[in-house]
Amino acid sequence: MKIQTKRVYDEPNKSDGFRVLTERLWPRGVSKERAALDRWMKGVAPSHDLRKWFDHDPEKWEEFKEKYRRELFGSEAVEELMDLIKQNETVTFVYASKDQTHNSTTVLKEFMEDLLTD
Repeated sequence: MKIQTKRVYDEPNKSDGFRVLTERLWPRGVSKERAALDRWMKGVAPSHDLRKWFDHDPEKWEEFKEKYRRELFGSEAVEELMDLIKQNETVTFVYASKDQTHNSTTVLKEFMEDLLTD
C-alpha cells in the first residue's frame, strides 16, 4: 500500500492509482474530467472553521496539525478512507493548495500512514 499526494492542477498519471480529492471545496478552474478523480471525500478535509482559522499561515502550522489530527481521530470518513487504501496498491490524495508543505493533505497523509503502522 502506497499513499502519495499530488496537486489537482498537475497532470493525472496512471502511477497515481486511486485518486481521492481531499478538499472540502471543489478546486477553482478544474473540470471533473481534468481532475480525473475516483472519489471526492469532503469528510476527511478540515472543518470549515479550522480551514478558515488556518488560512494557510505557516506560523499556525504546528497548531493546525494538532487540531486537524484531533478532528480526524475516530472519524467515519477516515475509516472509509482506510478501507480504500487497503483495497488499492496506490492511493493519491489530490489537493488544491499552492503550498506543497503546509496543507491539510500532508497532515492527512501522515495521519493515515501512522494508522497503517499501528
